[in-house]
Amino acid sequence: MSGDLHHPDRDPDRRQFVAQEQEPFGAILSCIDSRVPPELLFDTGLGDLYVMRTGGEAVEPVVTGSVEYGPMTSGTPLVMVLGHQRCGAVAAAYKSLRDGKPLPGNLQAIVRALRPAYEQAVREGGADPVETMARAQVTLTAADLRSNQDLAPLVAKGTLAVVGAYYSLDTGKVEVLSGAPS
Repeated sequence: MSGDLHHPDRDPDRRQFVAQEQEPFGAILSCIDSRVPPELLFDTGLGDLYVMRTGGEAVEPVVTGSVEYGPMTSGTPLVMVLGHQRCGAVAAAYKSLRDGKPLPGNLQAIVRALRPAYEQAVREGGADPVETMARAQVTLTAADLRSNQDLAPLVAKGTLAVVGAYYSLDTGKVEVLSGAPS
């Protein structure tokens, strides 16, 4: 948030260090939005994060498997679902669902994946239903991952935290919405 960036672990020595194996401290499922690159937002370096990016943090089996990879193979202790302000994918899905007009091509798969968040946003109301939907998508996806048959035992043991968070494009602040470890 402050702009005090350290750019750690981005030099040739770090590349050589992680060339043979990796032990990222976190896995982040984020949006494809070009303004929200997790490695830059969190000022991390090579080998620090597993990063999966999909439109609106939409999750299907391949994405879920990718999220599971770190915690299940190398004990990565953190999974973060990171949504953000003014998400274009969420806005497009919201408009498609509200107007009953499907999006072209495979974009409709994103709309289908975001339907539960849309339904929650409609129930909750609020001044900005798209932002409500974006936040709902984060909390629903994090809850689904937290209760996933393979991740839930790790969460129950306390060796994995699955956190839902929301990034403000305006301020650079990341707000934890759900799943913060106690």
